[in-house]
Amino acid sequence: MDVSRLKRSWSLVAAHGDQVPLYFYSTLFLAYPETRQMFPTNMAGQRDRLVTALGHIVSQVDQVDQLAGYLQGLGADHRKFGVQAEHYPAVGEALVATLRHFLGDQWTEELAQDWTAAYGLVSKVMTEAAQAAEAVNPPWWVAEITGHERRAFDVAVLTLRPQYLLPFTAGQSIGVSHPAVRAWRYYSPANAPRPDGTLELHVRAAPGGAVSSRLVYGCAVGDQLHLAAPVGEGLTLWSAGSSDLLLLAAGTGLAPLRALVEQVAAEGSHRRVDLYVGARSRSEFYDGDALDKLAASYPWLRVTPVVGLDLNRPGEFVHPVDRALADGDWRSRHVFICGSDDMVSHSVAALTRSGYHAGQLHHEGLGQHWYGPAWRTAVDRPAATDDSGGAR
Repeated sequence: MDVSRLKRSWSLVAAHGDQVPLYFYSTLFLAYPETRQMFPTNMAGQRDRLVTALGHIVSQVDQVDQLAGYLQGLGADHRKFGVQAEHYPAVGEALVATLRHFLGDQWTEELAQDWTAAYGLVSKVMTEAAQAAEAVNPPWWVAEITGHERRAFDVAVLTLRPQYLLPFTAGQSIGVSHPAVRAWRYYSPANAPRPDGTLELHVRAAPGGAVSSRLVYGCAVGDQLHLAAPVGEGLTLWSAGSSDLLLLAAGTGLAPLRALVEQVAAEGSHRRVDLYVGARSRSEFYDGDALDKLAASYPWLRVTPVVGLDLNRPGEFVHPVDRALADGDWRSRHVFICGSDDMVSHSVAALTRSGYHAGQLHHEGLGQHWYGPAWRTAVDRPAATDDSGGAR
């Protein structure tokens, strides 16, 4: 398998943009119509994910150790879509047909062999990972909604009780799907693990978001949801040691950071924690009562609300990081950031300019509010302007 030849051919194919996934899915569904039911009704948001994931795989095809972990995660995650081992050859056929179509007379027998070998490796790793995951976790958990409280027009707080214990760590994200919607969205619970196994989700209805809209407007106590295994380590405390913490949240990005506060309380450590919570207006502080109770319960915790829009200063917008940097020097602390991509990127840039180093800044990857499958991702994503950073 010639790695450089693979990468060159993919760059030529990817240059065709949206036409690539359109051709791929058309080919797959025409040849294997039974695969269509595993995808969302609206495929518009699906197309870029295929190109992005394939580009990631091809770019690391010569870095086997790094790529293996990525593919193993995909293989285990794909179980929740009903993907079986027999589906992989069908996808491989559609992929080769797509490459052959866009490369035209540049398609050679050598390239056919390279891509067949590369896809064979990918499917082998993913299939084996899926088989191994079967012995550890179910494809998904069924959970009952035991609480549904609308905190704002577009925000709801849900309490869920899984039928079986769903292990997770504070700061991780859990896939959520409604049985009536063929899509998944990842949310970070707003609580650390509880003895009764219940989860609290903070959900903002994103424009065009099938899952988030259903959770906010179309669910009630007693309804059932499907939950997927937890993913992500960017917002967990594993890499922070016993350091004091600065937490910067915007919108429903508060959820995983509130879970970190609960974890600190449970571990009984002597950390100092400062939590800055941003919202565009005072009316959008949807979780004020819970935060007041936390601050009153723990002397090591200080909560500071930050109103982004000040009527006395039109045209200016204050981010939580702006207020925090004005309040003090936090360079001895680890900083956890959760909000929209714009909020996170602004915060990281401001902190970096102020002398904070990358190792003490913790956040999920920008633009990665979905957990990236290779050829199959039906994940409901927020609009670019949505500040619901609790979804990943």
